[in-house]
Amino acid sequence: MTDVQRRFSIFSTFFLALIFIGFFQSWNVALGIFNLCLISATMALGVNIQLGYAGIFNAGVMGFAALGGLSAVLIAHPPVSETIKLGGKGILFAFMVLAVGSAIIIFIYKSNQTSRFKKITIPLIILILLVLFNLIGSPAIKRVEAFEPAATGFLGGLGLPILFSWLVGGVLAGFVAYFIGKLTLGLRSDYLAIATLGIAEVIIYFLKNENWLTRGVKNVNGLPRPVPYEVDLQGNKWFIEICERYNFPLIETSSIVVKISYCLLFSGVLITLFILSEIALKSPWGRMMRAIRDNEISARAMGKNVKARHLEIFIIGSGIVGLAGAMLTTLEGQFTPTTYQPLRFTFTVWVMVIIGGTGNNYGSLIGGFLVWFLWVEAEPLGLYLVELLTSPLSDTNPLRIQLTTNAAHMRYIMMGLLLLLVLRFAPKGIFPEGR
Repeated sequence: MTDVQRRFSIFSTFFLALIFIGFFQSWNVALGIFNLCLISATMALGVNIQLGYAGIFNAGVMGFAALGGLSAVLIAHPPVSETIKLGGKGILFAFMVLAVGSAIIIFIYKSNQTSRFKKITIPLIILILLVLFNLIGSPAIKRVEAFEPAATGFLGGLGLPILFSWLVGGVLAGFVAYFIGKLTLGLRSDYLAIATLGIAEVIIYFLKNENWLTRGVKNVNGLPRPVPYEVDLQGNKWFIEICERYNFPLIETSSIVVKISYCLLFSGVLITLFILSEIALKSPWGRMMRAIRDNEISARAMGKNVKARHLEIFIIGSGIVGLAGAMLTTLEGQFTPTTYQPLRFTFTVWVMVIIGGTGNNYGSLIGGFLVWFLWVEAEPLGLYLVELLTSPLSDTNPLRIQLTTNAAHMRYIMMGLLLLLVLRFAPKGIFPEGR
């Protein structure tokens, strides 16, 4: 079987499984799973660019996804004029002070001053900046957070179309990745993983506690959509006429149309990123990145700037993850900082990349599709298998009750089993990296 035939058969099996769910569960469930699979595949593609192209082990995936979600709030949520009047100027002035101070620190760091002068001056400036920010920004932040905290208590966003936040999410994640990369990319792979995981925890801790920016654990609800609302469709005369003509249920059909609209948007983004990734992988730049990954010493001997190329790939991969985070927040319609759990969901994304095959963009697609499909469907499938196996037992049997109660945890068993089977029979993934 050729590579093309193998890809066709595996992707066809996945889509047949979705069609099966559509017929035997509901098309709403099938399309909902597919939309999440598209976002997961986008995120896996970004991680694969870092690991597969350059061998960078980034364990801070959820931090960059959270920054993408934050961009949806900052771009799409309407501004809260009352809180802006109460504390907007004070917060803006505090950040201007930080920006000026940071520029002074960078200037001193790059100057020709002695090392002793820098060691004394830079910490002193940082201390002064912290004091000034606390004096200027803290009163303004308290005023903002005290204004109707149950409903607002934050500044809001710019009120622009939420599709702009996808681009901004990628740029914001890439911008933060630049500074993180400058600090961490010189570390060994295991230390790099620990450092990026810790930084992701810091980012999410910040988002959970800065209520003036994100409402913290109270979440930001009611983000606008790039697609129609179900209620609006149900009130449109032309939509009602189509449903009556073909005898479609009005409420279910409106939900299906909305999910198909999301599907088209997410598919367009994923296909575009996939084509660009394939072009980059097969270009001289892609061959250079893999040469650096396989033998850094030889690459340096050939005059390649390894650290600069690592930083470049780290920014690109993190930007794609941030874009996926903005897409996920758009789909959910709310920003929930508590759902970003770095250790748990970073591992899930890494499983997608490993199962699909590191260094192969087709592997990222099928890994994202397959792992999220099983993550969602493992619970109903596990419950069905438990009920089937325990059917000879009575309903009051303690063993049956225990197994039925814990059937929801089957997803962890199935994920581990899938990973073990792939590593045993396909150590390089479903689609290994091509020569």
